[in-house]
Amino acid sequence: MTFSAIMANLLYGVTIGSAYVLIASGLSLIFGVMGVLNFAHGSFVMLGAYAGFTIVKLTGNFWLSLFFAPIIVALLGGIIEVLTIRGLYGKDVLLTLLVTFGLSMVFSNLVLLIWGGDQYSIQIPSYFKGFINLFGIYYPKFRLFVLVFSCLLVGFLWIFLNRSRWGLVIRAGLFDMEMVEAFGINIYRVFRILFVFCSGIAAVAGVIIGGMRSVNNVMDVDFITSAFVVIVIGGLGSFRGAVAGSLILGVAEAFGAQAMPGFAKFTTWILMAVVLLFRPEGFLPEK
Repeated sequence: MTFSAIMANLLYGVTIGSAYVLIASGLSLIFGVMGVLNFAHGSFVMLGAYAGFTIVKLTGNFWLSLFFAPIIVALLGGIIEVLTIRGLYGKDVLLTLLVTFGLSMVFSNLVLLIWGGDQYSIQIPSYFKGFINLFGIYYPKFRLFVLVFSCLLVGFLWIFLNRSRWGLVIRAGLFDMEMVEAFGINIYRVFRILFVFCSGIAAVAGVIIGGMRSVNNVMDVDFITSAFVVIVIGGLGSFRGAVAGSLILGVAEAFGAQAMPGFAKFTTWILMAVVLLFRPEGFLPEK
């Protein structure tokens, strides 16, 4: 493998890893704060991709899809939280897993009913097509946009969690939600805002990945399994762990696809097994 090929794979791994952060951080925070193992989180990624595809098809504007698709999915997430998940707080995690697994099946069949089983791609603006020369490496312009946009959004998430009032409440909830409630903060309002916010961020990932890859009715399974691998690697409930785990997974997938075409996911399962054996709490657990 040439040096340019290594750098191209590394750059792509970081790019897809930065998009994984948007998915895995939400899954990790929802479980850490709410105690909900949300198997339907991958469905929000898929619904964001399909909503983005539909908006672009109707309007021809990629930016409208990137703005409105997450809002639509976030509102849906709020409805789901009120109608199905709210009654499960404080109960066995297995119940939330089973309920959200059932929801994911509903969403998957709903997508199949509305859009069919064909694969689609979100049309990107013409100025994002083609390649750009990065220090001798010709890299797709849209992938570079995904990398920059995802990094900016991850930076916003970090600022939100560490500098905003609601972010501080969420971080406190990772350790002692009863104490948060004792200070007069409406715990269910925190849960609802967090679930809506994480659903919308997952939909953002769906739109940008839909423009970079394809949109299909099984992508929810791919991304929820990847997100679970990420939080195992990085540490459950840890935003830092989600960032580190996503980048590790992205790079592993990129080089795994190059070394063993068709078995890229195999490398990720090996990586997860190694982490579970030698560091089951993850590389960067929340302290």
